[in-house]
Amino acid sequence: MNYLSGTGLIGAIMTGTTLLRGSRDTKLTWRSALAWVSWGISLALAIGAVIDTRRAKQGRPVSPDSPVYAKQQRAQDKDAKKNPRDFTPTKR
Repeated sequence: MNYLSGTGLIGAIMTGTTLLRGSRDTKLTWRSALAWVSWGISLALAIGAVIDTRRAKQGRPVSPDSPVYAKQQRAQDKDAKKNPRDFTPTKR
């Protein structure tokens, strides 16, 4: 439930409702189509961030292009320094 209260997800949902309200009585123009495409990209990025955060908290590997990846790598490096014998590197 705490993932649903993320600012990125809330922002994307609020932007979507604003776009929906604003486009009820108007024609579809290139500007409104571009706004909807932009909203879709924002929503996809917010959902991806939630998925990556959840994977990192579960200890599962995260994609290297994720912002969560650096944090996960630092935690693994810290664990490797504490327990050098028990360390098994993850695939990249």
